[in-house]
Amino acid sequence: MTEDKDVENNKAMAAIAYIGILFLVPLLAAKNSPFAQFHAKQGLVLFLAGIAIGFVAWIPFLGWMVGFVGWILLFVLFVIGLMNALNGKKEPLPIIGSFADKFNI
Repeated sequence: MTEDKDVENNKAMAAIAYIGILFLVPLLAAKNSPFAQFHAKQGLVLFLAGIAIGFVAWIPFLGWMVGFVGWILLFVLFVIGLMNALNGKKEPLPIIGSFADKFNI
């Protein structure tokens, strides 16, 4: 399968990867698609960052502030990732995207 055909056939799968735990759908269902796998790993990192921010947000005062800013940042990264997937781009997310390369799934 050529790269262009892979991108066109798997845009929806790549977009699903950014919706919370649904990163598992393209991770498991589109194993032969480098495009979907790339975005699934980005979605995984975004999901893990959300969990970490959720734990920090439980800490009174400072944690609440960090959590608030963190949720805004996560939303911005979600939108960037979703737009990249829908536009057929394979660009890592700012700040956290480089961590996705470390997952060998």
